[in-house]
Amino acid sequence: MPTPILRTLHHRDFPVELLAAAKRGRRVSVCLPARDEEATVGPIVASVRRELMEGAPLVDEVLVVDDGSVDGTARAARRAGARVVAASDVLADEMPEGAGGKGAAMWKALYAAKGELVAFLDADVRHFSARFVTGLLGPLLTDDDVGLVKAFYDRPLEGEPGQGGRVTELVARPLISLLFPHLATVVQPLAGECAGRRAVLEQVPFATGYGVDLALLVDVAARFGTGAIAQVDVGTRIHRNRPLEELAPQALAILHTALARTGVAVPADPVLVRPGGEPAAVSTGYCPPLVDVPAYRRRTA
Repeated sequence: MPTPILRTLHHRDFPVELLAAAKRGRRVSVCLPARDEEATVGPIVASVRRELMEGAPLVDEVLVVDDGSVDGTARAARRAGARVVAASDVLADEMPEGAGGKGAAMWKALYAAKGELVAFLDADVRHFSARFVTGLLGPLLTDDDVGLVKAFYDRPLEGEPGQGGRVTELVARPLISLLFPHLATVVQPLAGECAGRRAVLEQVPFATGYGVDLALLVDVAARFGTGAIAQVDVGTRIHRNRPLEELAPQALAILHTALARTGVAVPADPVLVRPGGEPAAVSTGYCPPLVDVPAYRRRTA
């Protein structure tokens, strides 16, 4: 039996009014895991509230999970109208020892959020558009067979179109082509902008660090089939491009995630060693599926 083809929607605009009517009483949460993003998190939150909460009854809450920020991220998010929780205050007793990072913050956001549909946004995006949210929610609200939606976009690098996504092109895409060819048509496998049904997201583990985006893609496809995944073109994404030396730990986490998913025995929390530099431990643990967490089962019983 052929594998269902992953759905791709190019430059699809979902009218807010259409999506609001398609909610049928379902709650929608927009979540931003954030660490030291004071400059950008407030405008993103304000845009979602203004256009998708006050302007149209589409989004029911904006939740920011502050992952140990030392700047004014939490304050800026609250001022803009988000509900803010500290990552350290959520499911602390359920976390694997020493675990943290982006994936853990997303897992905690899923626990803390109230929605049946949950959209995740990166908090470092400049020139944010509400289209990111409507694009992600559109397939979930209009097609009951879709369980996970990934955004894709152009990512300029220093103003040059199409030159961003270095870890995607040099690490993730080759790995997917070799190990997970059924996902080779995913344009942005490492996109932080994604959305899913709680009933889907709660059944898969979350990689604690940078491997979370690839892990979710692979695990949802394995459990629910590629036909449950859609991707939507949301235009252009402008964010903080990191220098090359900061991308190496992310690349190692992606490689670790891919190999672990194929059954290769890889060490937990490997150390990245570069001549002349300080060794860097890379978080590669996993948070269990929320349905296996006693506190979550009690809350949803």
